[in-house]
Parts: sequence; C-alpha cells; structure tokens
Amino acid sequence: MPKAAPKAVSCPTETTLDLIAGRWKVLAIYWLLKGTRRFNQLQRELEGITHRTLSKTLKDMEADGLVTRHDFGEVPPRVEYSLTARGRSLEPVLLAMDAWAMKDGARR
Repeated sequence: MPKAAPKAVSCPTETTLDLIAGRWKVLAIYWLLKGTRRFNQLQRELEGITHRTLSKTLKDMEADGLVTRHDFGEVPPRVEYSLTARGRSLEPVLLAMDAWAMKDGARR
C-alpha cells in the first residue's frame, strides 16, 4: 500500500514528532544507536513489544528513511536492521529529551 502524501506542517518540530511518535520508535532508535540488530535481538531488547508491532514499527521507520533492512537471502532467514544517517541524526534529539526528563520531567 503506498504511503500517504506528507501533510503540511505548521511547525518544523512537528516533522520530528511525526517521525518518532509512538511508544516503540524512540526505544528502537535507542537500541539501534548501539549498533546493528537482528529482529529477534531487537524484540528481546524491547521488552513487551509483539512481533507484529515490531515488524510494523520497523517498516514505518524504513519508509521514513530512518532504518535500513539488510536481508542476507539465507535459509534460515537472516535480516539485520541498522540506522541510516537520517536515523543517527536523531541522537542529539533523544539525548536532549533524556536530559530534560532527568532534570524537569519528574515534576509530573
């Protein structure tokens, strides 16, 4: 199914939020920043994520240019996921979010 055309944004920050929105994308990026991961390894590290949800999350991230999927074409199947340059460029954003949460986020 073709991806819908991007909607017009009124704030550049909205673009970033659209890319990392959802419970699992930020966590997947966190683990992929540590290096290339195979699907099952990533699923173990993202405790609680279902196979279906991880598959959809990775497909969405691949469509957004954040993740690259490398299929080795072997039997049994071996597929690895890694961040693209665009995905890696989110590292300072995530670090800033982490710093803010440690300092001010506990005020809930």
